Amino acid sequence: CIRDRFLISRQGKIRMMKWYTNSFTTKEKQKYVKEINSIVLTRSPKLCNFLEWNDFKIVYKRYASLYFICIVDKEDNELIVLETIHHFVEVLDKYFGNVCELDIIFNFHKAYYILSLIH
Repeated sequence: CIRDRFLISRQGKIRMMKWYTNSFTTKEKQKYVKEINSIVLTRSPKLCNFLEWNDFKIVYKRYASLYFICIVDKEDNELIVLETIHHFVEVLDKYFGNVCELDIIFNFHKAYYILSLIH
């Protein structure tokens, strides 16, 4: 079960954020985003795209200048989550025609709508 999704730029700016659970306070969410951000951005590209974190797993994939990140339960299949990330990117590519970070910034409402349709 995907608990959260983030799109983060290489510079660490949050471009999209979707929480599917209400189990965290706003302060906890800010703390977790900062922690996840630093973990993912500092990982070597040679390492695998998933790792255990607290009671969850972080699954991520970098496309161009954006990191697509999902937080999932420990028992979830990482490859299926990577496939859902890839599917989201493909849909964004079809909609925007080779999606880029600026498309997400200036059309974030459309990106959130697309995410709601495929979730």
